[in-house]
Amino acid sequence: MTAGPVHGTWEPRPAARWEDAFLCGNGRHGALVLGDPDDDRTVVTHHTLVRPNDDAGGRHRLPPLLADALPDVQDRLLSGDLTAAEDFTDGRPLQWVRPFHPAFRIRLRHQDAGTAAGLTGHRRELDFATGEATARHGGRSSRVFVSRADDVIVQHVTGRDLTLRLSLDHRLPNAPDDLRVGHGAVLTPEGVLLSLRVRYPGSDLAYTGVTVAAVTGGRTELAPPGARVTGARSILLLTRVLRHTGEADVVAEGRALRDLLATDEPAYDTLLARHLALHRTAYQRVTLDLAADPAERALPGSALLARPRSAALLERLFAAGRYHLLSAGGLFPPRLTGLWTGDWDTAWSGAFTLDANLNLQTASAAAAALPEVTESLACFIQGQLPHWRDNARAVFGARGVVAPAHTDGESGHSYHFSREYPLHLWTAGADWLLKPLVDHDETYGARTPRTAAALAEVADFYEDFLTRTGPDGRLVLVPSYSPENRPSNGGWGALNAAMDLSAARHALHTAAAYHPDRADRLRALADRLPPHRVNADGALAEWAWPGLEDTYDHRHLSHLYGVWPLDEITPYDTPELAAAAHRALELRGPENDSAHGHLHHALIAARLRDGRRVADALGRVLDGDFFHDSLMSSHYPQRNVYNADAAHTLPAVLIEALVQSAPDRLVLLPAPLPALPSGRLTGVRTRFGAALDLTWTPDGGTAVLRPDRTARITLWTSAGAEPLDLVAGGERVVPLPAAAR
Repeated sequence: MTAGPVHGTWEPRPAARWEDAFLCGNGRHGALVLGDPDDDRTVVTHHTLVRPNDDAGGRHRLPPLLADALPDVQDRLLSGDLTAAEDFTDGRPLQWVRPFHPAFRIRLRHQDAGTAAGLTGHRRELDFATGEATARHGGRSSRVFVSRADDVIVQHVTGRDLTLRLSLDHRLPNAPDDLRVGHGAVLTPEGVLLSLRVRYPGSDLAYTGVTVAAVTGGRTELAPPGARVTGARSILLLTRVLRHTGEADVVAEGRALRDLLATDEPAYDTLLARHLALHRTAYQRVTLDLAADPAERALPGSALLARPRSAALLERLFAAGRYHLLSAGGLFPPRLTGLWTGDWDTAWSGAFTLDANLNLQTASAAAAALPEVTESLACFIQGQLPHWRDNARAVFGARGVVAPAHTDGESGHSYHFSREYPLHLWTAGADWLLKPLVDHDETYGARTPRTAAALAEVADFYEDFLTRTGPDGRLVLVPSYSPENRPSNGGWGALNAAMDLSAARHALHTAAAYHPDRADRLRALADRLPPHRVNADGALAEWAWPGLEDTYDHRHLSHLYGVWPLDEITPYDTPELAAAAHRALELRGPENDSAHGHLHHALIAARLRDGRRVADALGRVLDGDFFHDSLMSSHYPQRNVYNADAAHTLPAVLIEALVQSAPDRLVLLPAPLPALPSGRLTGVRTRFGAALDLTWTPDGGTAVLRPDRTARITLWTSAGAEPLDLVAGGERVVPLPAAAR
């Protein structure tokens, strides 16, 4: 029995599928650990590994040069030609971004393979607090983690008389037959240095994997393409992946890895301690305790997933979601698959999908105290800004920046589009992607210079783009696109999409706050934008242009951007618009049951204080068999298409149902879930600069705030609103009324 939430998961058998492998990562390297006692396989990934797929010599990886044709398309749309934007293209075919793929697998095939049935007590575990995946069976154990401190995959195998073959194996599902592959193996004083070089067909791009295996006891000999170890007591493996052109210096990399072994203490323990100083510190900042049944907390993850209404399941998925999000964020934020895949044929190229998925996955970063994830997003954006400038110039003839809807992490050019998905027309992306960075600045009380600079460029774009007006004299966003939907009576490119309006208004006001010297001009421009429209159904319209009719059955909820994550539409400040947004949410259908659609629905419902709707959307995911034994999720029900949306977004849904904050507001239990009458959430961060611990029961509860800065805010509970004064460095205890249930 356990006294609190379980910060890990376990299974009584090895993973039969790579999707069920336990996941480790440091935001650069990833590892999928299958825990097989006979054939010990760890699939290695790296955020930079994307396969070249250039068409037309790379010409189609540039944004289309359409700016000269823009005025004509705008004229046609404004005059009533609602399909005018469908030929606003250079005629290219749909070009996917470069596909993410795995590197190889580290493989240890034991001499007594096939005898796993005779090995007693098999158990594989994943410890979220340490990032270690462990498999134990009989007298053998294998421990794997990916160091945040040293950027290396570490595996330690121990046992009696370890006799096995060791290799780096590139033969993963759907690996192209025409890869050019070279193996290397060199005996060293410690054991063996293995290398695997893979060059993509028709490209000068390549990647190299390097593993140093330090063997204790027994005998080591070369056995191409790897090595054979006989009678050893332990093997410590250190692995890195290098993406490059030309030849990687395997000897130098091997020397660097061997240097990590030079320690007076056991090398594994030393490496783990350095890693824990970064990983465990981040992971333990926030915890969720739902007073779950101790017997259910003790179950393996696969058994717990069979109990979708279990509080213990939500505890574990919350913990796993934060763990996986932290592990996937570093060099980049998480991809559609986080940091992991075991197949070269990854759905939707394993890309960063920016028009919904990335922001949903990182939605908890500020409140769940993971600035490491926000930093990865900030670095990602910083690296792409030059290409975002190209998009603005090429498509719109404007200064400033326009973000693409899809990227492989290398190119930020807007080139993935078609007539049915004119993603190059989406102008809201930069504001949408910068919003988490603004939240971070509010949370920690300092305006980051690089965020300020990026916001200035977003404002530049709107100053140049917002030049057309409608019959009412208001500015018009034309062409305008609501991902990935269209009016039922119009074309894919339209006018005044609600998301574009919200983004333009928010970007201009936010840039004004960061740049007082431009504030008057930017706010005046924002004030000329039209208001949102409420349609004949009483719902917030997806397009504010009169006559455009809504298409309700769709997975995206882009038009409710003003509700979440913005504070443009709230039950507190704009109750009539909030009611219209709620009606729009009621009318929205689930379309194809995508996980991101359900949880996006839940986030918006939480902002609108509809706990029943939050529970229903969450229940669709929990009942739909969206989670693998690894506690990583899928895109569709019945574990169809490996995808991180549900896994990474679920913690944000639970936090938003329990705590919401703005720079001047705190809302406690805004959307309580009936199935969770009691619990404790500790360590969450607020956008007015306070850490918060929340405890609730059917009879009320308590919130304890520890502010970093002095502020006066409005506190909202079920009893209503009241002012609350906070003093930096102090502690404020707030009682919750019983009606807060």
